[in-house]
Amino acid sequence: MSFKDLKKKSGSFEKLQAELEKTNNPVTSFADDRFWKPELDKSGNGYAVIRFLPQPTGEDLPWVRIWSHAFKGPGGWYIENSLTTLNKKDPVSEYNTELWNSGLESDKETARKQKRILKYYSNILVVNDPKHPENEGKVFLYRFGKKIFDKLTEAMSPQFEDETALNPFDFWEGANFKLKVRKVDGYWNYDKSEFEGTSALLDGDDAKLEDVYGKLHSLKKFLEEDNFKPYDEIRSKLNRVLTGSGVQGTVEKFTPTPKTESVAPVTPPAPAAEETGEDEEDTLSYFAKLADDE
Repeated sequence: MSFKDLKKKSGSFEKLQAELEKTNNPVTSFADDRFWKPELDKSGNGYAVIRFLPQPTGEDLPWVRIWSHAFKGPGGWYIENSLTTLNKKDPVSEYNTELWNSGLESDKETARKQKRILKYYSNILVVNDPKHPENEGKVFLYRFGKKIFDKLTEAMSPQFEDETALNPFDFWEGANFKLKVRKVDGYWNYDKSEFEGTSALLDGDDAKLEDVYGKLHSLKKFLEEDNFKPYDEIRSKLNRVLTGSGVQGTVEKFTPTPKTESVAPVTPPAPAAEETGEDEEDTLSYFAKLADDE
């Protein structure tokens, strides 16, 4: 704001009053209007057309992936990003490894319930949103799981000779993605989703594409250190959740190792114990809402 504008606005502080009202009367919400997600109809089906967008200026990839944990213990809910995202040791992954390696089926089942949740973040342009047409033509962040990422992978690296590889994130030689969602056993199923044929976004209009490019959200910010709590803090929270006390002791069968510097990516002890890409309806937001309702 220039000095001239500052002087012109002197005496007007409606914005400050509005912010003060929000500060004094906070509304608990896990919605982030930067993110888009499809809405299902009464029958449990959803449809939209989106376009995956390229990486923002100065960033290497058009997606980032985030590991997290969300589970409940005697001491409440544990909902945190996993340090394994940053290739560091994480107390929950260490604890799950101990449980899995015990050989007891009951411990394996506990590890399964505490397994990591994998989500990818990308920028998208909403091409067609029948439920919310006001979103069309706008840039959003899109959080998705392994099933959608598999669709992207298949497009970039097709398995059959009669299929042509495409870069879904390309403005000019990418393709619109028809997102078709069905509710199957309580989960959002994307099996019928597919890419259209190759086409230039917005008819290849450079002015419009440059405008879209300027509205891309940073993805690497999700990997910044301040989005992840320190090892010792997570360790203390894990102990509280698992034991139901605030004492920084040890939980049964597990003594977390001291915090170390960056290490090689943690290898899951077994697929069933760790990795998941299931696409529950915004998994972390769902668990966070449950925790807040209690």
